[in-house]
Amino acid sequence: MNITRLFIHGLESSNQGTKGIFFRERYPDMLIEDFRGSLQERMDKLNKILSDKTDLLLVGSSFGGLMATIYTCNNENKVRKLILLAPALNHIEFEPYLKKRIDIPVTIFHGRNDNVVPVASVQKIACKTFTKITYNIVDDDHPLRETFKSFDWNGLLNCE
Repeated sequence: MNITRLFIHGLESSNQGTKGIFFRERYPDMLIEDFRGSLQERMDKLNKILSDKTDLLLVGSSFGGLMATIYTCNNENKVRKLILLAPALNHIEFEPYLKKRIDIPVTIFHGRNDNVVPVASVQKIACKTFTKITYNIVDDDHPLRETFKSFDWNGLLNCE
């Protein structure tokens, strides 16, 4: 099986941010694109990048988590697993997908002290949207500065 792994950075970040660099150094086969513009422009680019790919493992951070989730809502048959880092599922753009149920493994890491994306509202949305969810609330902030590198990335990025 040929898994395609893709990291989607947050709204104010880039593929040269801390997480992008971390993944690039450790997982050279991972796609790490740069997304700019409106959500629609970013989604158009994401759809184009993934148009001919299946067996996807998507890692999305904040706004990138919103993007990964919207992509999965529209292409669940192509996505094997989602890993979301403080996903912005409380964003107004996610409202059309609130009744959708996603039945793939989803792991979420969210900082207890996140002052950008509120844990309580996102956890409520996530638990309604995903049927196979592991929601980890960690002692950290929105960018997960203290805990991100300590997650079991080798295990998380494996779909076997």
